[in-house]
Amino acid sequence: MRCAWLLFVISAVLMPITVIAQDLDTGKIDQALGRSGQKTGNVYRFGFPRTDLNVVVHGVTIKPGLALGSWAAFAGTNENASVMGDLVLLESEVNRVMAKLRAGGFDVTGVHNHLLEASPQVLYMHYMGHGPVVELATSLQAALAVSKTPLGKPAAGPGEPPSPPDWVKTVEDAIGRKGTFKGGVLSFAVPRAEEVTMDGMALAPAQGVAEAINFQEAGAGQVATTGDFVLTAGEVNPVISALQEHRVAVSALHNHMLSEQPRLFFMHFWAVGNPASVGAGIKAGLSRVSVK
Repeated sequence: MRCAWLLFVISAVLMPITVIAQDLDTGKIDQALGRSGQKTGNVYRFGFPRTDLNVVVHGVTIKPGLALGSWAAFAGTNENASVMGDLVLLESEVNRVMAKLRAGGFDVTGVHNHLLEASPQVLYMHYMGHGPVVELATSLQAALAVSKTPLGKPAAGPGEPPSPPDWVKTVEDAIGRKGTFKGGVLSFAVPRAEEVTMDGMALAPAQGVAEAINFQEAGAGQVATTGDFVLTAGEVNPVISALQEHRVAVSALHNHMLSEQPRLFFMHFWAVGNPASVGAGIKAGLSRVSVK
């Protein structure tokens, strides 16, 4: 009888630990945000493409997957979760969204441009929140709701072609890496070689610390590219030189986070040209970065 009582006490003590330590309840996050995310390792990530916007840069109409994708990445446990990401906003939306994020206890970690000479001008708001995961998702949804970001379940897009267009292989060959082709956009996510931490916790590449390189068709056999290089201080100027040598323009240089280690700088860029030469410019930039 005494042994049975001890087992009961031990179980009662351990039970809350088991509940707290369980994985994120992705169903409840989906319910709060009105759509499903994608699990990558221990990160549960959502995309909120600004399909409502018609943004043009130097005559190129930007596909949502190229540079208009708001996102949120959740990690941790149900009771002790974190979320970080990036919201694509019109100028008129910035302060309304910021007020909602702050009211929900979120930190705003950056507001700036990623593109130059975009029409209309879009700005990018980076944020981070900590707390119970359902509260985080609910607060994030409330912030998104004061913008015109489409929040319903995404409509099924046109089917992908049976094989990617020829330019995709040309770019991949020029860079020397395989990308992911979806929605007319070729994307590369290249993780840094070293671990990136924040407040003592390791960040996964899917939490915004991988080199993010995107391409789309730009007409007349050309492609446009944009994205961001994630750099340590010593890498910043060598990458600028490498890009400029290949006619890839730097459009922004700034921080996305506040307390990461090592300190990281995010360099955004823009180029239009034939797939081989543009891909070669991106490869030159990556060659100056410590990546896997």
